[in-house]
Amino acid sequence: MNKRTTLKTLFVGTVLALGSLSALAADPIKIGSILSVTGPAAFLGDPELKTLQLYVEDLNKKGGVLGRQIQLVHYDDGSDANKANGFAKRLIDDDKVDLIVGGTTTGSTMSTVPLVERAGVPFISLAGAVVIVEPVKKFVFKTPHTDRMAAEKVFEDMKKRGISKVALLSETSGFGQSGKKETEAVAGKYGITLVANETYGPKDTDMSPQLTKIKNAPGVQAVFVFGLGQGPAIVTKNYKQLGIALPLYQSHGVASDEYLKLAGPAAEGVRLPSPAQLIPEKLPAGDAQKPVVTAYDKAYKERYKQDVSTFGGYAYDGLMIAVDAIKRAGSTDKAKVRDAIEATKGFVGTSGTFNMSPTDHMGLDLSAFRMLEVKGGDWTLSK
Repeated sequence: MNKRTTLKTLFVGTVLALGSLSALAADPIKIGSILSVTGPAAFLGDPELKTLQLYVEDLNKKGGVLGRQIQLVHYDDGSDANKANGFAKRLIDDDKVDLIVGGTTTGSTMSTVPLVERAGVPFISLAGAVVIVEPVKKFVFKTPHTDRMAAEKVFEDMKKRGISKVALLSETSGFGQSGKKETEAVAGKYGITLVANETYGPKDTDMSPQLTKIKNAPGVQAVFVFGLGQGPAIVTKNYKQLGIALPLYQSHGVASDEYLKLAGPAAEGVRLPSPAQLIPEKLPAGDAQKPVVTAYDKAYKERYKQDVSTFGGYAYDGLMIAVDAIKRAGSTDKAKVRDAIEATKGFVGTSGTFNMSPTDHMGLDLSAFRMLEVKGGDWTLSK
């Protein structure tokens, strides 16, 4: 082989090798998502998907992450936990995603947990129940505040107002059941006695029988509803129809303008714990979250001509925490990304400032919740 042939072979080999490296570098970062875009939890899942699509597109326009484009692979579980399990298998085995952001409901999330733990795929859930992160699971994280935190924030407000005897009305969904359990567990800590304890189904269309029992419960001073979707709005309307004059509290499961639309004037005076996302314009100028929630509010409304919800905000936080972790890990190596998510500190999102650790895979405290009250058909900061 002469010198010219040898150089030509080396040149071709180098070009091929560089081409292979370039192709490898250009492989997209695959982010999987299982969301409840249809079914009873659709008003949570729909803004979550729209948010992920909006910001994946935005990130890709800016050059992606680590010089690679992001590919969003998403499935709609129809608010069915069994379907979520099947889609999780598909994301892991067939789509070979780098991580998963999603799990709109607690049921869908918990059906996904064993699969991601076994496969070692980082998973950031958008659901509320404390069971998702307690006990800590190696690859599982979440962005919404827990149901326990919601109960504590509500009881803090009640205690301040001299309320000690409360009726609880909870939904029989995964979120509602966990909320009921956590509410019962922390009531005593705040000097609260549950003098009535009723439940309703997620597809029920009239909660008047349960509310009538509550109305007749001796000594009841306020009512706390723990549910999500349309149920709490139906409860609010029934409450008004029955002429119950007691203070009505809801959980963060209704922290959305959709609740105001569904409940209408009956929602006047309702109080609930919520992330700052519902009141960007009402936050003080120095609030660390104000720039984040204002920018998200503007971008979402411009794109979809719809009001924002805190549920879309959970998806924003999940995606941005994942992107931040990938950047800090310098790769999509699943173990490194997991470690980087767990090391998230001082990350300001729509739900609060996240400080995760090996013992805390959510990273929010009670200060991340704002106590809101419905006045004049709109959200206001509760005094």
